[in-house]
Amino acid sequence: MALAETTTATTTPANTDQGGQGEDFGKSTPVGFVVLILFFVAVAFLIRSMTKHLKRVPASFDPPDEPTPKTGE
Repeated sequence: MALAETTTATTTPANTDQGGQGEDFGKSTPVGFVVLILFFVAVAFLIRSMTKHLKRVPASFDPPDEPTPKTGE
């Protein structure tokens, strides 16, 4: 008994999708640049504020060893 071998010829359609790399790939708009600058300014203000708050934090949160006596009473 002879086995018949069948092959199908398939053609793949031309792939027009370039994976998001068209002529505008990698270009940014001026609006994107402004948003990026605003993020940098916001981060700078946040760092400045955090630095101010960290300067106010005491070196240790342990209670003092001896209470200081009040003078003048």
